[in-house]
Amino acid sequence: MIAYITIGTNDMTRARAFYTAFLPALGYDFSEGSDGLSFALPVPEGEVPTAPDVYVKHPFDGAPAAAGNGMMVAFEASTQTQVRALHAAAVAAGGTDEGAPGFRSAYSAGFYVGYLRDPQGNKIALFFSNPDEPGRDG
Repeated sequence: MIAYITIGTNDMTRARAFYTAFLPALGYDFSEGSDGLSFALPVPEGEVPTAPDVYVKHPFDGAPAAAGNGMMVAFEASTQTQVRALHAAAVAAGGTDEGAPGFRSAYSAGFYVGYLRDPQGNKIALFFSNPDEPGRDG
């Protein structure tokens, strides 16, 4: 199990606008401290986390943050409509469209995904994969 994901940034203000545009809508609780941004899915008392926390921080070594070539973080949405809405919100909040929401038959017939770059250049995917979703748009 992946316990947490850390994403580097050089501009916390732009990162905050981008990540708060979609992660809270996916159920993540948000907090901010002197060391950066924290997003975590709620865990019922007595249970252990099954999904990773997401942290957005300045690099620990003090060097500039840089996007990893070939590295991507994917977040699962609950519907195709939510993928489209959150993709648009993230672009409006300073992200860059890296592939409009739609089906990607190269992966599977029901894989619906939109790709983004955050303000730092990190690649993010918002996806939904249920070929039986009512109102399937494609």
